[in-house]
Amino acid sequence: MERNLKNVLVISFGFLLLFTAYGGLQSLQSSLNSEEGLGVASLSVLYAALILSSMFLPPILIKKLGCKWTIAISMCCYIAFSLGNFYASWYTLIPTSVILGLGGAPLWSAKCTYLTIAGTSYAEKAGKNAKDIINQYFGVFFLVFQSSGIWGNLISSLILSQSSTKVEISEEDLECCGAYNCLTDTTNTTGSAKPSNSLIYTLLGVYTASGVLAVLLVIIFLDQIKSDQAETEKEKLEAPSFWSTFLATFRHLKDKRQCLLIPLTMYSGFEQGFLSGDYTKVYVTCALGIQYVGYVMICFAAVNSLCSLLFGKISQFTGRKLLFALATVTNTACIIALLLWKPHPKQLAVFFVFPALWGLSDAVWQTQTNGLYGILFEKHKEAAFANYRLWESLGFVIAFGYSTKLQAYIKLYILLSVLALSMVTYGAVEYLEAKSSPGTPTATKKENGRPHSQETHM
Repeated sequence: MERNLKNVLVISFGFLLLFTAYGGLQSLQSSLNSEEGLGVASLSVLYAALILSSMFLPPILIKKLGCKWTIAISMCCYIAFSLGNFYASWYTLIPTSVILGLGGAPLWSAKCTYLTIAGTSYAEKAGKNAKDIINQYFGVFFLVFQSSGIWGNLISSLILSQSSTKVEISEEDLECCGAYNCLTDTTNTTGSAKPSNSLIYTLLGVYTASGVLAVLLVIIFLDQIKSDQAETEKEKLEAPSFWSTFLATFRHLKDKRQCLLIPLTMYSGFEQGFLSGDYTKVYVTCALGIQYVGYVMICFAAVNSLCSLLFGKISQFTGRKLLFALATVTNTACIIALLLWKPHPKQLAVFFVFPALWGLSDAVWQTQTNGLYGILFEKHKEAAFANYRLWESLGFVIAFGYSTKLQAYIKLYILLSVLALSMVTYGAVEYLEAKSSPGTPTATKKENGRPHSQETHM
C-alpha cells in the first residue's frame, strides 16, 4: 500500500475509534448524568474550553511536538473525559471536560495539517494536482470518520438494553415527557431509571478501551512527517504571531457579512445542542428509556452523513438558497411538531422521524454554511473559519448552559426565534452579494461540503 495512503487510513480509523467513544458519551450525558444538570453542564464547559483552545493552542503544539504527537496527546484528552465518567461528579467531570475541550482544537488542526502535507507530498512524487489529492484524502477520512456516530450509539444501546430492570412507564409519568416537561433533577421516575453501575462501567470500559486503541494505533503505525516537510509547515505556522491571528479573528468582524452570519452560525450550535441535550432526555429517555437514546442518535447520524454527501454534490446544481430554504422549512416543521407532540411508547416510529428530519436539516447547516464561509471570505479563510468555530461553539455553550434551567418548550421557542433571525440576516448577506456582483450569482458557484477542521463532531 502507498505509504501516504496508509497514514491517511491510520488517522481515519484512529478518529473512528476515538469518536465512537466520545460521540456515544456526548449523546448520553443529559440522561446518564442528569443530577443537578451535571451532564449538560460538562458539555457547556467543554465547548467553552474549546473556544479558548481554538484561539491559542494548535499552532503552539504543532510547532513544538509535530503533527503525530499532537494527535496522540490530544487523543489522550478524550480518554480523560471517558475516565471522568466512571465516577461522575462536579470534581471529576468538569475538569476532564476542560481537558477534552483544550485537546479538541489541536487534534483537528494537526489532523488537517498532516493530511494536507501527506497529499502535497504524494502529488509532488506522482506529478498530480495537490488540491485533487488532498480532497481525495479528506474524502477517505470523512468516509471512515462519519460512521463513528453509528458505532458509538449502537454500542451504548446494545449494552444498556441488557438491563434486567424493565419498568413499565405509567401514563401519569408520561405526562411529564415532551415540550412541557416537569423540571426535576431526574427526567422522570421510570423511563430515566438509571442503569445498574455494572452496565455503566461496562459501557465506559468499552469506550475507554476504544480511545486507548486509537492512541496506540497512531503511536505505532502513524509515520512522523519528514523533517523538510515539517519545517515547511512550521514556517507557515510561525508566519503570523499568535496575537495577530487572535486579533485577526475579531478584526474580521468589521466585515458586515461576517456580522450578519453570526446568528446562522450560532444556530448550528443551538440546534445540535437541543437534539443531543434535550431531545434525548425529555422525549426519548423519559418516554422510552435510556437504552433507546443510542438507536435514535444512530438514525440522526446516518441521515446526516448521507445528506451531507448528497448536498455537497447537488449544491452546484440547486444553489445554496434552495437548500437553506429546505432546511428552514424542515427544521421549523420539526420544532412546531415537537411543541405539539406528546411522546408515547406506542408511537415508536415517531421518535425516529424527528432525528431523521433533524439530520437532513443539520446536513444543510453544516455543508452550506461552511461552503458559504469559504466562498464569501476566500481571501481571509483562517479568520473566517476561526469566527465560524467561535460562534458555533458559543451556540453550544449557551444551549447546554440553559438546558437544565428552562423547560423544553421555551428552548423550542428560542430555537424558532434564532432560526427566523438567521434567515433574515442570511437573506441580507445574499442581497449584499448580489448587489456587489450582479453578473455572478454566487448561488451557482460550486460549494464544498464540511470544512476539514469542522468542530461539530468535537
